[in-house]
Amino acid sequence: MKKKKNANGAPQNGNVNQDKTPLLDTLLAHARRKVTSFHTPGHKNGKGIDKKLASYTGRNLFSFDVTVFPEVDSLHDPTGPIKRAQTLMAQAYGVEQSFFLVNGSSVGNMAMIMAACRPGESLIISRNAHKSTLGGIVLSGVWPLWVQPTVDQNLDILFDSTPEQIEKTLKQFPEAKAVFVTSPTYNGVTTNLKKIAEICHARGKVLLVDEAHGAHLHFHPKLPMDAINSGADLVVQSTHKTLSALSQGSALHFNSKLLDINRVKRIISMLQTTSPNYLTLASLDLARWQMMSHGEKILDRLIQNTERARGEINHLKHFTCLTRAEIQGRGFDLDLTKLTINVTRTGYAGQHISEILARDFNIQVDAADLFNLIAITGTGTDRHDLDQLVHALQEIDNMKQGEAQNWVLNIPSLSTELVMNPRDVFLLYRSKRVPLRKAIGHISAQPLTPYPPGIPVLIPGERVTLEIVEYLEDLTERAVRVSGQEAEALKTVRVVASH
Repeated sequence: MKKKKNANGAPQNGNVNQDKTPLLDTLLAHARRKVTSFHTPGHKNGKGIDKKLASYTGRNLFSFDVTVFPEVDSLHDPTGPIKRAQTLMAQAYGVEQSFFLVNGSSVGNMAMIMAACRPGESLIISRNAHKSTLGGIVLSGVWPLWVQPTVDQNLDILFDSTPEQIEKTLKQFPEAKAVFVTSPTYNGVTTNLKKIAEICHARGKVLLVDEAHGAHLHFHPKLPMDAINSGADLVVQSTHKTLSALSQGSALHFNSKLLDINRVKRIISMLQTTSPNYLTLASLDLARWQMMSHGEKILDRLIQNTERARGEINHLKHFTCLTRAEIQGRGFDLDLTKLTINVTRTGYAGQHISEILARDFNIQVDAADLFNLIAITGTGTDRHDLDQLVHALQEIDNMKQGEAQNWVLNIPSLSTELVMNPRDVFLLYRSKRVPLRKAIGHISAQPLTPYPPGIPVLIPGERVTLEIVEYLEDLTERAVRVSGQEAEALKTVRVVASH
């Protein structure tokens, strides 16, 4: 049979009918049988759910919450509907194999690192990677080789690793086993993954991509090229972030000649729960079907609506919205469905504007920092939603503005000395808390990640420097929360007690 091609040109196997939802159909059939349950969970098809919840949701929902038995298949050794659903997912994305994840992309990031690297090997990774990658570093025992992201103080955002940075780092550290890249970033910015894949594979290096925010890119030609079509070996996607899967529903895609797929399977099985939520699994099956059936039409409408909103926001006095032209002018690309709204002209922090939107307009954005609001759209976003957001920003635009602020997006030099393996620090050594200033010269025993910009300033095993301490002190004065701090205010740092 002749192979079909998806929206971005990747070949797809034509031997599987995509107009099926095997896992969803199996669960529906099971629920309609009204089986008497003597298995977990204890609510027994919703009969044990308290009225406070059941009166809102109804009981049918809980009939999907079953346990592992032959009819519904096992996530850890699929032979039935789960296997068929994963095969359909792999065919939809044009990969060798896809794995359903019910612990989100966090577990996928850990699995990718553990599958590609063994203890003592090194991994090139951008410093703005998701915090779950630190878990993968600790579990795998690898040595991270950090690439510092570029700060754009005109746009108030960070850019991920460029092909030039990756090539330079590989020349400096030819022993590195793999490269880990995040694309798109939280702001929807994608890097040139195709070029990075060529650089990696020419040297026999594995390319791992955290594409948590890009599960939809594969299904529309107007969106940036996705990681799979770019040639990545392993790709993790949060299907729940932009498509219709339920929260925690993600997928890991395997398409590599450099990795052992059986090792990948074993690691995923080791990290995932043995009691997966079958409603989440079924939603992954359905999200794939939606994209294959009418995804391009859904995304076409979404792109039109977000582009209209982007233009209207950019006509306001105190708000600006990131455009594709700005990003492409800097050598990257932009996911048109993502809205990054800069608030610096208002004189208020993004967190304050976010509070106004939630309190006065009943609008909740996904994230806010000193400089920006991040509005994530998805398959469920319609024109009315975007019109509400634009109207709210118009109302705020006409309010009395705050005092001009001298905030500047900046990060210290993060090329600090990695003295000890993060795994060893986490598992083998005692730690103690010392005042910030007295931590200089010590070895950090904890990760510290300020928001914004969401980049670890310290990870376990790194030497604490004066520049980093001064940066943390400055953030504390601005009341910026630092993930990892052990008190209301960051006054101490946990360091290795003895080395």
